[in-house]
Amino acid sequence: MAAVTPPRTSSAVTVEVSTDGRELSHAPDYARRKIGALLHLAHGPVLSAHVRLTRHPDPAVPYPVTAHADIDVDGRLVHAHADGENSTEAIDRLEDRLAHRLERAAEHWEARRGRMPATEPHEWRHQSEPARHDSWYPRPEADRETIPHFSYTPHPCTVDEAAVDLGRLGHEFQLFTEAGTGRDAVLYRAGATGFRLALLTPPAAGELARFRLPLTISAQPAPLLSTAEAIVRLNDLGLPFLFHTDAEHGRGAVLYHRYDGHYGLIVPAE
Repeated sequence: MAAVTPPRTSSAVTVEVSTDGRELSHAPDYARRKIGALLHLAHGPVLSAHVRLTRHPDPAVPYPVTAHADIDVDGRLVHAHADGENSTEAIDRLEDRLAHRLERAAEHWEARRGRMPATEPHEWRHQSEPARHDSWYPRPEADRETIPHFSYTPHPCTVDEAAVDLGRLGHEFQLFTEAGTGRDAVLYRAGATGFRLALLTPPAAGELARFRLPLTISAQPAPLLSTAEAIVRLNDLGLPFLFHTDAEHGRGAVLYHRYDGHYGLIVPAE
């Protein structure tokens, strides 16, 4: 195994914790203590650390509490999230996942420094990401509705800017218009680098606007699908979400499982 750069984390960093007001009073202190103890694993100076705790309002959701963590390590975002039956369980699971992410980042980022993003054959299969079936209510398919809403970033932005929004909002993916190509794209958490980018059609070398985020880039075009076809593919492949070209409008769209068991459909704002 390659040598790992010794940690250079500042002990002065305080873990900021926010909640939606529905958590137990001890949860922020518990999260601050558990996540703060992991910061020494970072490969570089920790600039900020934020944990967000939310509880789903539907009591039928089996794991209603979600804990998100965003750690800025020398300008690079490390994210993890976990679900639990209560705050303590969600934070404990988050601790395990974040420790793994920080350790993996320490092992790989030094080797990747200065390297341009590379495409990987056959990597456009975000179905390889485990479907988080415990994150949404298992509503029978016949009872599910599709609830559309408009996205996301209303103006073109870089991959780095999309990553900031992804971390700030705590989402699994960010639909945006990539500034260099002008094409709809999705940035999501997956792969050895922690992030993966897919566009309606794969970019040519040097076509993307400049960015620093380590990621893999899909070498496959987004499939052209109607909403009905996208639903079939989402369920057949067991995906948490599906990026595709909407057959009606010719724009990028993301179909995903909502917490309430219905489908969400994000489409670009005109």
